[in-house]
Amino acid sequence: MLTNTPPSAPTNSAPDSQLAVAEALMSLLRDTTTEPRPDIQLEALTLAVSADLPVLLWGEPGIGKTAALTQLAASLDLPLTTVIASVHEPSDFSGLPIVGDDPAEQGVPMAPPDWAVRLVRAGKGLLFLDELSTAPPAVQAALLRLVLERRIGALQLPPGVRIVAAANPRSSAADGWELSPPLANRFVHLQWTHDHEVVVRGLAGTWPRATLPRLDPEKLPEAVDFARRAVCGLLSARPTLVHRLPTTETRRVGPWPSPRSWDMTLNLIAFATAAGSSREVLSLLVRGTVGDGPGLELLASLDRMDLPDPEDLLADPANAVLPERGDLRQAALDGVVAAVRTRPDRARWDAAWALLVRALETGAPDLVVVPATTLASLRQEDWDVPAAIEHLAGVVSLSQRADRAADRVARVGAKAGR
Repeated sequence: MLTNTPPSAPTNSAPDSQLAVAEALMSLLRDTTTEPRPDIQLEALTLAVSADLPVLLWGEPGIGKTAALTQLAASLDLPLTTVIASVHEPSDFSGLPIVGDDPAEQGVPMAPPDWAVRLVRAGKGLLFLDELSTAPPAVQAALLRLVLERRIGALQLPPGVRIVAAANPRSSAADGWELSPPLANRFVHLQWTHDHEVVVRGLAGTWPRATLPRLDPEKLPEAVDFARRAVCGLLSARPTLVHRLPTTETRRVGPWPSPRSWDMTLNLIAFATAAGSSREVLSLLVRGTVGDGPGLELLASLDRMDLPDPEDLLADPANAVLPERGDLRQAALDGVVAAVRTRPDRARWDAAWALLVRALETGAPDLVVVPATTLASLRQEDWDVPAAIEHLAGVVSLSQRADRAADRVARVGAKAGR
């Protein structure tokens, strides 16, 4: 039996229409903004890129290394070229041999890959070598010349190209390989971690923006001089730090000191000084270039370079400006006492006491206890006790009582434990 069935209402559920709606939704999700936000990781990365030094970002999968590089390239107006090192052959980085008309006369040229040709044509760019820790040893060996000399086959990359790589720790890398020491020593190593607030704010639509550091033109000669004095001063005092290949395989894949990495460190100190970067940023860069041990020694020597001259402090103790940081203030006061010990006389001894009083008035009292005790031991028989000692007597006495009380507690504890 035939029935009159009303025609169905037209719908817009055609596949192409749904894909258009899906594309509109994805466009809204991609619609994000950026904002200036202090980020020492991003600042360290940008500073190293500005100094034209290869950078290697270490971090677990999925924490945003690739996204950070994409945003960095956009902020610096550099075309981004991503190369997955593990899916390439060694010849992709050393060049493919091409037989010409007369190879016996002209040789066999090494043709570069297409992505290298595009970088040369652009004249600038950010070359991102991703998944470096999954590249086999043969590929890593081929990368040595690219990272250090910026050459691929017969092609020389232009100065406007910067190189950044990323790697996962071997424990979390798919079929990972340890980096070879020669390749590791060519990078500034930065440990990349996620910041909870940055991630939450970014997922809400606003990510931090990377900007090139603002270098002060007037500070350039001073920055270079400071960097050279810092590195050369440390290596003169610690010659064994010039080249120290780590003894364990796990440490060889990271930063370690060599003439090459010290040269990179010198450049980074100069750039950080000219840019007025914070100590935290400088610490990331220095330790990421020569390793934690030598890097911390260098940072400590930088602090000592900033200490005031003991003779200047003794010349005008009433107007002396002492460091705010406790460890640096302690070092400055110890330097003053050492200067008096080296060349003792009554006027210098009195000036040192006046300086300790000023330190007591402008900082933590406990910092003057040891210098005051040492300075008192330098008194000669014909030197009168200065009135300044009265200001310090209470602090020294209190400290001594506290030390005796701590000794008593320690003895009682030792007896109770027997």
